Amino acid sequence: MNAPPQTLSQLQQRVDAIAGKTLGQLAGELGFKTPQDLLREKGWVGQLIELALGASAGSLPEPDFVSLGVELKTLPISQKGLPLETTFVSVAPLTNLQGLTFEQSTVYKKLNHVLWLPILAERDIAVIDRVIGSGFLWRPNEQQFAQLKRDWEELTELIALGKIETLNGHYGDVLQLRPKAANSQALTDAIGPQGKTIQTLPRGFYLKTHFTKQILANHFGL
Repeated sequence: MNAPPQTLSQLQQRVDAIAGKTLGQLAGELGFKTPQDLLREKGWVGQLIELALGASAGSLPEPDFVSLGVELKTLPISQKGLPLETTFVSVAPLTNLQGLTFEQSTVYKKLNHVLWLPILAERDIAVIDRVIGSGFLWRPNEQQFAQLKRDWEELTELIALGKIETLNGHYGDVLQLRPKAANSQALTDAIGPQGKTIQTLPRGFYLKTHFTKQILANHFGL
């Protein structure tokens, strides 16, 4: 594995070096096993890119490039450069929310500085033939920061009020809350009606596609 990059420019050099390669080519160079499909290997693309770039956080609630404070987000896109799916940010806390602020949240830590790596990933393109695009570093501007903060605060308040079971992907302007579990048996504690503890599926925060579409458009001048 590559040692973690020491500077932002070193990270960007590594990103530029893999642009234009297919996932199969990169996996071959790194001796990384290639799956037939991603149904049972959902994290494979991220793991491959982390290995290539030297990400070090693993599954910790820290940005992937810990010393640089940068989070890696691979972004599947269409031939037209449009995001194909929402982007997972972090698992949502469902208990012990008293006094928690956006600036203390994992969402803030993960989105304060992001390395976006677009990957041409139309459904009919085999995994090994999907092409890595031009990655770039991004920080939310004032408006984007305000949107993220407002959504996080509203969703977190509804969780704290015991309304977790009524929340769905329609809530939130740019950030949404959705179940995030390997299966329906993977339950966790949450605040229920009248403040009682209930069992529910874990939830995750996701960026809606119109938000990531805007990020791409702003960077590439689309």
